[in-house]
Amino acid sequence: MDRMIYTAMSGASQTMSRQAAVAHNLANVNATGYRAEEHRLRSVNVLSQAAQKGLPTRSFAVDASTHTDFTAGPMAHTGRPLDMAVQGEGWIALQMPDGSEAYTRNGSFELNVNGIIQTRSGIPVQGDGGPISVPPEVTLSIGSDGTISALPETGPRNTPSVIGRIKLVKPPNGDMIRGEDGLFRVRGGDPATVDETVGILSGTLEGSNVNAAEQMVTMISLARQFEMQMKMLSTADANDRAATQILA
Repeated sequence: MDRMIYTAMSGASQTMSRQAAVAHNLANVNATGYRAEEHRLRSVNVLSQAAQKGLPTRSFAVDASTHTDFTAGPMAHTGRPLDMAVQGEGWIALQMPDGSEAYTRNGSFELNVNGIIQTRSGIPVQGDGGPISVPPEVTLSIGSDGTISALPETGPRNTPSVIGRIKLVKPPNGDMIRGEDGLFRVRGGDPATVDETVGILSGTLEGSNVNAAEQMVTMISLARQFEMQMKMLSTADANDRAATQILA
């Protein structure tokens, strides 16, 4: 009887974790550059600490890994120069406050009061030698390789100057780990190298790759699973009461 309790109890707990992940995906269905996540479960035998361990007849359902869907999201044209979308595979590098690098597909950037290109949350975009500083009173243009050129708005307007280049990388998807801040990092913490094959499209943003209809179906399925697991616990309790009455 307790075999059923082990399976149902741990299954219900992990089903709630999967429901939380699906709810998080649905909350980010309109988030720029968001990548959907999925929790994968597996069965693990319960190990006894007794001297005579016996057979592994009890099992737990545990969260084996968190899988990220790296498929591209839909593109939306904005016409804003500081909106950038990565074409195909690849990432835009960001310089974190501790000096490390993080990577994002959310190319909705802005200028701070000092002219530094940064994310909406204030994290500077990584350039060739650090954050990219934009001089005042210029018109920006971004090339497909991440090169940023500035054209003065006053005086001679036929001499654009290169002010920096956005660091674009393409580490293997299996090496990418999502942080609690929603940004990705390379497994091991080492910065990724520049990849010349990665391109960006200025004036465009990549949307979330979350399929809202699919996630809603998954949420309904998980709710049914949770109900079934709780019913198994109730059945185990009823069987235990009946067995106790018979023994009494």
